[in-house]
Amino acid sequence: MESSSPTVPFPLLQTPIESKYRVCTIPYRFPSDNPRKATPVEIQWIDLFLNSVPSFRQRAENDPTVVDAPIKAEKFAQRYTAMLEDMKKNPESNGGPPDCVLLCRLREQVLRELGFRDIFKKVKDEENAKAISLFEGVVRLNDAIEDDSKRVENLIRGILAGNIFDLGSAQLAEVFAKDGMSFLASCQNLVSRPWVIDDLDDFKMKWTTKTWKKAVIFVDNSGADIILGVLPFARELLRRGTTVVLAANDLPSINDVTYPELVEIISKLKDENGQLMGVDASGLLIANSGNDLPVIDLSNVSPDLAYLASDADLVILEGMGRAIETNLYAQLKCDSIKIGMVISLNTVDGSDWAFLTLAGEAPRGCSVLGRKAL
Repeated sequence: MESSSPTVPFPLLQTPIESKYRVCTIPYRFPSDNPRKATPVEIQWIDLFLNSVPSFRQRAENDPTVVDAPIKAEKFAQRYTAMLEDMKKNPESNGGPPDCVLLCRLREQVLRELGFRDIFKKVKDEENAKAISLFEGVVRLNDAIEDDSKRVENLIRGILAGNIFDLGSAQLAEVFAKDGMSFLASCQNLVSRPWVIDDLDDFKMKWTTKTWKKAVIFVDNSGADIILGVLPFARELLRRGTTVVLAANDLPSINDVTYPELVEIISKLKDENGQLMGVDASGLLIANSGNDLPVIDLSNVSPDLAYLASDADLVILEGMGRAIETNLYAQLKCDSIKIGMVISLNTVDGSDWAFLTLAGEAPRGCSVLGRKAL
């Protein structure tokens, strides 16, 4: 089932939302396109989701919480594939025309109707445990950097490196299953600057001249992404006196961290004095975003998050789904950062990285964007 909680617009969106906010970054079609014929962009993205069906089916058939999981996993694959093929023939079928929000929602809808609540639960638990064991070492490496500007750049690189651990991509899921991934290796092998959109220098300048009162961070994946990427950065904000709100999904979707999982992670990382490696974490708040997809529509968030975010002066959207596929052009009333890795549509082996350049520039705030290799 989908999240049943009431939703409200994110209070820091510029108004009127109807004319100033567009959820999806990439337009799949234009008003002049034939409504009954799929556009080349629609077909390209439908094919991308079709390519991911086998990896989702495999995850589903190995879900120990679902009776007759292999049979139901095959039903998922058949139903979702049929929906996608129908959209190629008639883009207005299944609630279309398609965009990234609808394609994700249909996939989650079919999984949940068949009883699959969290097919990535096992790998999330494993990666969270592994990342928790590495948290202290990663924080100490960051703390050893005395120069503020160099330290924040290292923290930003850590977020980008952690964001590679995204199992929503069929190609990345295959690499992960075959070889595993190393966070430290990802840091060392991060693509050199300048990045596709690279406002890091502007952000570092702001970092050295400004302190934010409250930051809201829309988080992405479990494991290295949240624990070794986002949390060290959040800890640095706390040390500077910023209240930090971490906004996580209400319901599971691929390997994204959920609100209950994030509560558990933070409780394991805090010491008996409520500190994160010597930093007071009383200003670290965790919010349920009200979202149930790997992308997010900021016109529909939970009332709790809206209340906590109402006086924030910094918003960070992290990850391809929340910061690139959706919300890259979101205009906010405060400083904002959109940070994430762009998935290449090319399949290559793990030693020969290829990249897809994402064109465009966010109209407000900083966008620190790297490229995600496959």
